[in-house]
Amino acid sequence: MTTRYRRITTNVLQEMKENKEKISMLTSYDYTLAKIVDNAGIDVILVGDSASNVIAGHETTLPITLDNMIYHASSVVRAAKRSLVVVDLPF
Repeated sequence: MTTRYRRITTNVLQEMKENKEKISMLTSYDYTLAKIVDNAGIDVILVGDSASNVIAGHETTLPITLDNMIYHASSVVRAAKRSLVVVDLPF
């Protein structure tokens, strides 16, 4: 894999697509798991609004606020040295 030690950007993802390389993506909502995922070489980390369900125990994703998402995203971004971090915006 040519991207193993490079910081992943949208341009790198485009190169990977053109080279028919597999792109890996996992979800994380906190620093510790994001650090593990990043160190494992996962290309993209998603901070999903599903944190509303998984972390806060809500029935839907609707109750999560922008401030909640910023909190989770900032934790993940601090951990990610290589992975591209993608963050959902809440409704």
